[in-house]
Amino acid sequence: MSTSDVNTKKYKNLKEFFPFYLTEHSNSVNRALHFIGSSLALGFIFAFISSGNWIALGLALFSGYLFAWIGHFFVEKNRPATFKYPFLSFVSDWMMYGRMLVGKIPN
Repeated sequence: MSTSDVNTKKYKNLKEFFPFYLTEHSNSVNRALHFIGSSLALGFIFAFISSGNWIALGLALFSGYLFAWIGHFFVEKNRPATFKYPFLSFVSDWMMYGRMLVGKIPN
């Protein structure tokens, strides 16, 4: 599948979508950037929980998406699936993160 599949195929559920999501993250640098952004996002979420500072919550969103989009536009050279499938992409990103964390997907 290619990036154009985001625009042509209709994914109905996570089981159909996740394999495509992984193909859009085949470059290890892109995956590493996603991992960094998601890790920073988690840190900012914990900072928000502990401090109540809403800026930390904004920084969580910003850091998560900034690193991911850099990975897509400049490394993988594809369009993030989150533009068409925001919920499936969000869940898939955390699934990929978890698998990278335990070594099931190299980062």
